[in-house]
Amino acid sequence: NAGTKADVYISVYGERGDTGSRQLLRSQKPKKFLKGQTDIFAVEAVHLGHLYKIVIGHNGLGSGNGWFLDKVVIKDPITDLDYTFLCHRWLDQGQDDANIARELTVTDASTFPGRQELELKREETWAAEKWKFQKGNTLQFYNRLTHGFICLSPDSRVDALGDKKNKYGKVFFMWIYA
Repeated sequence: NAGTKADVYISVYGERGDTGSRQLLRSQKPKKFLKGQTDIFAVEAVHLGHLYKIVIGHNGLGSGNGWFLDKVVIKDPITDLDYTFLCHRWLDQGQDDANIARELTVTDASTFPGRQELELKREETWAAEKWKFQKGNTLQFYNRLTHGFICLSPDSRVDALGDKKNKYGKVFFMWIYA
């Protein structure tokens, strides 16, 4: 009972506007929105640029209209990018939070504008910091709330009463705020 016979609508939002509410009418499958089935729809619209969210839901009409939606993937034929919107929730007045519409944001990290810059910074940061995690090094984390140390030793031991100096010699501090 995870499928629906209700009318399903979607609005797609991008950096250049939105599609407005569109009913998903013609699936490439004979019966649409069945449990465990992937339905494919063609939606005509002007190019919206990078997509960032969708609103998807149904009208709640018909018996057994509740619907469990796993995800929506939108393929942009102009840029050849895939945009993934994860849901993994019920759209059902009798399940979950009783909503029959969901606003979903893009989760496919490769489509975010500026993603390449963020990835480059992450790689640069890891290159600068990974030496701290090499074999033989000991890490000490200082908790400002408890004013205590947690020591992570090379042999995988954790010492919640870690000392500022120990037999391993190399000590690095990271402040954790709670």
